[in-house]
Amino acid sequence: MTNIVQSNLEPSTAVLDQVCAAGEPWSHLIEKGQVLRILDLEGNQAVDTLFYNADDPQERYSAVDTIRRQGALYLGAGTQLISSEGNVMLTIVADTCGRHDTLGGACATESNMVRYGLEKRFMHACRDNFCSEITRREEYGIAKRDIAPNINFFMNVPVTADGKLTFEDGISAPGKYVEMRAEMDVICLISNCPQLNNPCNAYNPTPIRLLIWAEQAT
Repeated sequence: MTNIVQSNLEPSTAVLDQVCAAGEPWSHLIEKGQVLRILDLEGNQAVDTLFYNADDPQERYSAVDTIRRQGALYLGAGTQLISSEGNVMLTIVADTCGRHDTLGGACATESNMVRYGLEKRFMHACRDNFCSEITRREEYGIAKRDIAPNINFFMNVPVTADGKLTFEDGISAPGKYVEMRAEMDVICLISNCPQLNNPCNAYNPTPIRLLIWAEQAT
């Protein structure tokens, strides 16, 4: 059952308010207690996201531990995002979309070629975005080998009765958002997915809005 939880935070009080262009990467330090909102400006935009412990990037978001801890494949309000060390990294405190993917992973030039044809090999992809952003931000101490299975916020990847994954039209819409409170200092790494070959972005990548609020009372 979809669990819709609205936020009472006002954009005018945010300490950071930025737009990430369609198909581009973004990263930022989210301090413990701060709240990050990812807002889908135009609807049906997949947002590939990773989190790292800012003090020790070897500790990172773990899809396996998050799924196991909550006993569910999809993320929503109340979900705790669990690290590779079993610690709570962030808690989803508001969500107006209702479901977010943990299984689809990030598109790559190699997977684009295999799935969609040889001529797609050189198309821009999320893994390229992650790599370019961590190269640009060397102070994070994150290397290519540290890119783990990611969250796909707003992305719709149903599991079929025979256990297969399918990429379907998104269930988001303009203005939908997900909001997370950091339970430790984390580095947030985003690829605003450039995928044109499946319906995760409605075949039309669009911008997202990113807001951060100062430490919030729990």
